[in-house]
Amino acid sequence: MEDTEEKFEGLSLPATLETPTLTKAELADLLFERLGLNKRESKDMVEALFELIHETLMKGDDVKLSGFGNFQIRRKAPRPGRNPRTGETIPIEARQVVTFHASHKLKALVQGDLHPSEDFE
Repeated sequence: MEDTEEKFEGLSLPATLETPTLTKAELADLLFERLGLNKRESKDMVEALFELIHETLMKGDDVKLSGFGNFQIRRKAPRPGRNPRTGETIPIEARQVVTFHASHKLKALVQGDLHPSEDFE
């Protein structure tokens, strides 16, 4: 497979099997570059966003980001499991997991049906 790059709003993404990581520091840099906030304000804004998402999910509430998607807490029931190495049956306890469901607009963007410059709210 040939290694090419795609351009998406100034970000260069390698077209490989590896998923590029967008870090909090990179998000803060983008706020600094695009909105003109100082670096401290940009970092604080990114941290505040993630803190708000964490706190909301820990309370058991959904997080809905318009035009992007929804984070939800899902409760999974206990079930029997199996150790793949030994074949031994082991119980898996009930737990909560975070799920993400992409919005229709995000799905359309990823599929190429929606251009990034179109209204994405």
